[in-house]
Amino acid sequence: MTIRIVKDSIKKSELADMARQGFGDLVKAVVDVEQGIMAVGGELHADEETILTEQERSKRDYTWGVNLYPAKSAAEWIEFDSMINLKPSLGNRSRDVESREAQSKIRAIIKKLVVD
Repeated sequence: MTIRIVKDSIKKSELADMARQGFGDLVKAVVDVEQGIMAVGGELHADEETILTEQERSKRDYTWGVNLYPAKSAAEWIEFDSMINLKPSLGNRSRDVESREAQSKIRAIIKKLVVD
């Protein structure tokens, strides 16, 4: 799968197509909460994080991995689960995004970037 950096917008239908071509029902994404951008479509969150770091100068402290389920309702389509979220130095000791503030930022960025 090709990793795509989203700075402006991506259609939810495009995410659904990516899901069908990859994992079936989900698309992996990494959101940079500092720059308000994300990378989608990688096989691993780590690959997407690397692309953001190399091409957009994202910093690891601000990148968070999520899974997007385009067919689910808006309330449940974002899953905060990724190995890249293990950041003990920032107090995040699990694959989840433990900070409610970080979750809110991630949701707001995804809501802005993903259009119908």
